[in-house]
Amino acid sequence: MMNFTLKQLRYFEALTRHGHFGRAADACAISQPALSVQIKELEQTLKASLFERGSKQVRLTAFGEKFALRVRDILRSVDELADWARASQNEIIGRLRIGVIPTVAPYLLPGFIKDLKRSHPELDIRIRETVTSRLIEELEDGLLDTAIVALPLSEPSLTEIALFTEDLVLIRHNKDHGKPVPTQKELQNMRLLLLEEGHCFRTQALSFCNILSASPKEELDGSSLSTLVQMVGAGMGVTLIPEMAVGVETRSAPVSIARFENAQPARTVGMVWRKTSPLSKQLMEISKIVCHSAKGLRQQNTSDH
Repeated sequence: MMNFTLKQLRYFEALTRHGHFGRAADACAISQPALSVQIKELEQTLKASLFERGSKQVRLTAFGEKFALRVRDILRSVDELADWARASQNEIIGRLRIGVIPTVAPYLLPGFIKDLKRSHPELDIRIRETVTSRLIEELEDGLLDTAIVALPLSEPSLTEIALFTEDLVLIRHNKDHGKPVPTQKELQNMRLLLLEEGHCFRTQALSFCNILSASPKEELDGSSLSTLVQMVGAGMGVTLIPEMAVGVETRSAPVSIARFENAQPARTVGMVWRKTSPLSKQLMEISKIVCHSAKGLRQQNTSDH
């Protein structure tokens, strides 16, 4: 009988996900030597190599790839069993893993986390910020309990709950303050600064402007909304940002805010979780807290502008 532990499986999964002993050890909150020992013991128990070890990263062996599929299913089942136990108490306690897209996280999270801790002080809240595609993958793999994203996703395995809709506003240099707001067609002929590939907000901006794609030779991409706004302040072009980001991102840049007159672009932000999650009832309650926090944020932005 093979005696490997659940903890070893979690270490294996972390190393599989990060592809690097140091990052995996940090994610597991243990030292790198301790992680290496546990992985080595797991391989000795299995009598098979799980990883090819390189100088900069590690890769799964053929056996490791097959093993990873089984481990993922086992850990998902274990986590769902723990969720079922928590759900039977009619309240959320313990760990809550929340994923958030980068164009929402810096603006919504401060108020939301404060409200959530006030109403559920017993929660151990874990935040994961990354792009939508990665959040969906981690939700389906059981690495997250829920995620806050732009809707719709139309993923059959996920429950979607719309939380709020917000406008997208045009950010121009201060010298353009008071000028007529460009139309969608006029935006096509302007240098539109966009988030880099992978961000759903990039797709939303291109869609509003009726632009199928943007040539990397002609457009300048940023890794964050903050970068885009600073680029606008430097006179490099114009950009679109969600209304919730206005108060934070426009404070220290020489930019002006403009709203479109006829076709006002908007996005819907919502929460998603696995349809099979035993925590569905509790997550629905948490979605109400997100709505409350978002409402407070919108009121603050309105009073500031």
